[in-house]
Amino acid sequence: MSALLLLFACLVLGALVARFARPPAGLAHGLNWWVINVALPALVLQLIPQVKPDPALWFPVAAMWLVFFGAWLLFGLLGPRLGWSRRRIGALVLVCGLGNTSFMGYPMMQALHGQAGLSLAVVADQLGCFPLLASAGIVVACLYAGRAPQPRLIARSILTFPAFVALLVGIVAGALGGWPRALDGVLAPIGATLTPLALFSVGLQFRFRPEGGQLGAMGWGLGWKLLAAPLLCWGLGVAAGVGGLVLTVGVLQAAMAPMVSAAILADEYGLDAPLANAVLGAGIVLSLLTVPLGNLWLPG
Repeated sequence: MSALLLLFACLVLGALVARFARPPAGLAHGLNWWVINVALPALVLQLIPQVKPDPALWFPVAAMWLVFFGAWLLFGLLGPRLGWSRRRIGALVLVCGLGNTSFMGYPMMQALHGQAGLSLAVVADQLGCFPLLASAGIVVACLYAGRAPQPRLIARSILTFPAFVALLVGIVAGALGGWPRALDGVLAPIGATLTPLALFSVGLQFRFRPEGGQLGAMGWGLGWKLLAAPLLCWGLGVAAGVGGLVLTVGVLQAAMAPMVSAAILADEYGLDAPLANAVLGAGIVLSLLTVPLGNLWLPG
């Protein structure tokens, strides 16, 4: 319970600071830089060597792909019938197909299932959600914004992303027996800064200003991201014989709030940014309730 309260406290503190304290310009950008380029790679380097090979590890990764391509199929078919613009469809595919599996997923899985849950969350994020953002996410943004995707830039963004490089190094370290205890003692506290700083940064950037014409699209988007998609992933896991903590973490990562970076991507490509930000804000708040509730229903 105290770990979940920490997440909520950091999120609320960030929102309060943004509202009343007049923080310095660029504070959120600086915090995000530290989280992405230092804390996240350190956490990946620490955890990946501890992940034991398990045939069921395909499931948390497949769940992320199912959420994304399911969103693309659903909104690609539904949008034209509801009169949505291509930019609105593209924005919903991004923010409701990609989950906040690192900034919120890591601390929530650690709070709910400890170090073992956190290790599985890293697998889902680094082998599932992040490659999707950097590849299929860019393709969707380009297609619905009327641009041509550039495969070379997509490949470069994946191969040079610090956490992905750390993932590869961590796999090698794990195969060689793991890190020396002294080095592990350095990586752990650096990686531990991810939780408070990431949630504080999310709070700083929190916006929720839906307009009347957005409510229907928000309902469809959040209904998919927070309910239908995780149920579909649960069905896939059960049908495939996956159980235990692997099933639980895969489903909960699928149920995570929309990804902050997906909303930023929608804005950069001129998609429906106001809708993307409204879905992001509502999804963050609702997931603080829906994910713990879903956890009570799933195996430990």
